[in-house]
Parts: sequence; structure tokens; C-alpha cells
Amino acid sequence: MSVTTSTRDTRPTPPDAARGESCDVAIIGAGPYGLAAATELGRRNGLRIVGFGEPMSFWATQMPKGMLLRSPYVASDIGDPNGDFSLAAYERSISADPEAPVPLSRFVDYGRWVQEAVLPDLRRERVTSISQNGQGFNIALAGGGTMHAERVVIAAGIADFASRPPVFDGLSSDLVSHAADHDDLGVFRGSNVLVVGGGQSALESAALLVENGATVEVAVRAANVRWLARRWHHRLGPISWLLYAPPEVGPAVVSWFVALPRVFRSMPRGVQDWMTVKALRPAGAGWLPARVKDVPINVGISPVAATEVDGRVSVTFDDGTVREADHVLLGTGYKVDVTKYPFLAPELVQELRTVNGYPVLGRGFESNLAGLHFLGAPAAWSFGPLMRFVAGTGFAAGELARAVAGRSRARH
Repeated sequence: MSVTTSTRDTRPTPPDAARGESCDVAIIGAGPYGLAAATELGRRNGLRIVGFGEPMSFWATQMPKGMLLRSPYVASDIGDPNGDFSLAAYERSISADPEAPVPLSRFVDYGRWVQEAVLPDLRRERVTSISQNGQGFNIALAGGGTMHAERVVIAAGIADFASRPPVFDGLSSDLVSHAADHDDLGVFRGSNVLVVGGGQSALESAALLVENGATVEVAVRAANVRWLARRWHHRLGPISWLLYAPPEVGPAVVSWFVALPRVFRSMPRGVQDWMTVKALRPAGAGWLPARVKDVPINVGISPVAATEVDGRVSVTFDDGTVREADHVLLGTGYKVDVTKYPFLAPELVQELRTVNGYPVLGRGFESNLAGLHFLGAPAAWSFGPLMRFVAGTGFAAGELARAVAGRSRARH
């Protein structure tokens, strides 16, 4: 499917359009949420859509080779699982059998297949600034070009939100790095690596490090490691379906509220926050334990100090123990804070309404700044933790497209 372009425009020329191009909707980011948005918006005839970014860049360059998706197969579609661009449709197009869990390499190829279909003219230019003007937004590009957009959809992912414990500040990247800094853990072959964290990123990184010839130890702040293994209550036939929604984000019953963002959004704020904590607790996939069975996993400890000693890292924990390693790999997740997006102009950030770094969003995932929308993890405070997973792309893109198309018709 290609994005349609209107052939006639009777609207007044925006202030900066004379110096650059103009579009109805600019999509910043070409990962799962940006591509799902392009798919749905492209079905609304007359909208001029321009996308910016490298397709699937975070997945391809900031996740390690050999990784498997934690999400189940049925929750790995970009957009509508029954549409033309489902994962199954891609696999049929290349005559491949489904794989579960889904390999990272296949998911990246799948995303690029979607991009070629829905955003064939994707701009690879880096966006350096987005600012407001009287009739929408000005977008400045690294090459010096500009574009005016009536609406901007931020689907830029989580790369700018990597969470790094302050105790490791000041140490070089040769000694300490975040899991998002690597696409190949084979660089640590023969090294002694201390992995900090107890979620999927940390635990799967530990497995891949061992499989790439490193000596590994894991330090987990929680009192135990949670594994998402399928237990007896997952094998109760229709009863299990009543307990767990297909995306499997969250524990029994909670997962259904999470899987239905409109219902989640209607709940009292305190209930939403409680369910979010339950749904996003650090955990490892049920297929991981066998791969880390020989890795020492130390629970209930947090790093309180870290120093360089003779070219290695010495880490002191709150239980008084000290561990030395050639390298510390931080599998410490991501903390959403949209003010860290480097392309948002300071005056725009100042006016944007946020709660703990999350933009407050309304209908169509629109912020308090008219025409500025956020998809993906930044939408999780407003629409629930499903927005942190690929499974949320269908709902988010559909809601966005309906709101944008409706307002476009009203304007004309």
C-alpha cells in the first residue's frame, strides 16, 4: 500500500512553507508504532504523510544479534493482526514457517517489509528540531531543509530513555555500557562481564554473553527473579482465556484490563498505577532459565559505588560485597522522559503537559499542544502499559487515524 497524496489544496500557505515543503502529518520514527501509524493514516485518502527515520533502527542497531522477542507470536504484529501487514502475511510472502519465539532478525526484516509497503518514500534525514508556528509545526532537518506539518506524530521509541544508575557515572564506555549500546555481544568474548538488572534485557543479555564466550555474573536488585513460565492456570482451556489476554502483558485478569486501553483508561488513577506496576515488573521469558542455568544470579543486592581499578571495574553492593569485572553491562531498562527527545524545541517542551516524564494525552493520542501526538512508550501513562509493547500498535494507530481523519473532514 502506498500513501496517497491529495492533488488539490485550497488552504492558505503556512508561514514557512515558502522555504520548505508542507504536509498534513509528519511521522517521526519508523519503528513499529511509526509504521502502524503510517499504515492506518495511509488508508485515509487525501492526507499527505511524510515519515522520518531509519526503518527499525532501534531493533536493528540497539538490540543484540540472536535475541528473541519476549512477546508471544500473536502479539508481534505491527498494526492490525488481521490486516495486510501482519507478521503471518510477511512470512507467507517469503514462504517461511512461523517461529515462536520470534527471532529479532525476522522481526526487523518484517518491519522493513512493512515500511517498503506503507512508507516507500521514507526520509532518512535526521530531524533536528520541531517547533510550533501559528498553523502547525516547523520541522528542521540535519541537511538544512525544513518542512511544515499541520500535525506531528512522535513515534521515536525509547532509545533516548536508557536508564543508567548514577553510581556508574564517570566511568568510560569501555568499562560500563547499557544493553542499548550493543547490537553484538560477541565483542565481550573472553571477558568477565557483570550484568546488572533482573528483567528480560539483562537476563537474555547474560545468556547471549555466555553463548558468545564470556564469563558472566548477574546482580539483581529484587529479592528474586520472576520467570514468565506457563503454569497450571495457563492450561485450563477457555478458563485460561478468561484470565489472560492474548498479548499476555500482566498477570491473570489484569492482563485483560491492560489489553483494552479504553477500559484501562476509564479506571481510577490509583487502580491504573497499581495495574501498571503489576504488568511491568521485571521478568524473564519462560524459555530463558535453561540458557542461564550455569550463570551465578545474585538477588537482593544493589550497587552503591563503582570505581576503576587497574583497567577493570570494582563494584560495591549494599550488602557490603565487592565484585570486579572487565565490563559492567547495564540491563536496567528505560525511564520515559519526553523532554529528553533532542528534537523537541525548548519552548515546545516548556508548554507540553507531562506527568513524571510522560505526556498527558487525550483522544487520538493528542497532547495538550494541538496537533502534537505521541505513540509508543510515552503514551503508557495515558493509555496503559500495552503501549510499551508491539501489541499496542494496532489500537494506537487506529485511534490516531480516526481522530486525524475526523478533524481533517471537519476542517474541509
